[in-house]
Amino acid sequence: MPLELRDIHTYYGDSHILRGVSLRLGEAECVSVLGRNGAGKTTTIRSIMGFTPPHWGEILFRGMRLDGRTPHKIARMGLGLVYQGRRIFPNLSVRENLIVGKREGQWDLERIFGLFPRLKERQYNRGNQLSGGEQQMLAIARALMTNPTVLIMDEPSEGLAPLMVLEVEKCLLDLKRAGMSMLLVEQNFLLAMRLADRIYLMNKGQCVYEGLPEDLAGNEELKRTHLGLGN
Repeated sequence: MPLELRDIHTYYGDSHILRGVSLRLGEAECVSVLGRNGAGKTTTIRSIMGFTPPHWGEILFRGMRLDGRTPHKIARMGLGLVYQGRRIFPNLSVRENLIVGKREGQWDLERIFGLFPRLKERQYNRGNQLSGGEQQMLAIARALMTNPTVLIMDEPSEGLAPLMVLEVEKCLLDLKRAGMSMLLVEQNFLLAMRLADRIYLMNKGQCVYEGLPEDLAGNEELKRTHLGLGN
């Protein structure tokens, strides 16, 4: 099991944000985490990556405890993070953005440019010269250059035009077919449903549903209650 959270409780100061979150990510699986704003999705990612360590509970990466480790050590263990808001280096070129965090492994510039031909075309442009969709591709590519075995993404479609969302989706589907394990936090319901093997719904710091995308698609009450979708 690449990643497993067991009864995670996380606080911001005195505010109890995550209230017993448990979820799992299997080998070569894409799991989507959905929920309204404030449900605890981003805090779950921050807990996994060590930015906001949980007060109690266990986070296991391939059987090893993550909770208590620093973000730097967690990243080096093989977890790649695509930040919400992209956070690329605006004054560095595409190539420089990619090389700056590279670690040894199967992901190199040649493979990245094969997956993201648009980045190859723009490799000498600075980050601030890219469109929003190109910046998002660069953020994903930069995470891959750390050679992770698990890719964690926080709202990769945020702020993108529909055509760019489709381009990002194609890249993520290619990664899925290549066997990358992915945890996807996403507000775009249709994108999450198309990519996911399993879905978790979060509400008020808890996972209130786990199931298959096709089962959630037919459950109007769950979608209305926890996602604000439907009539």
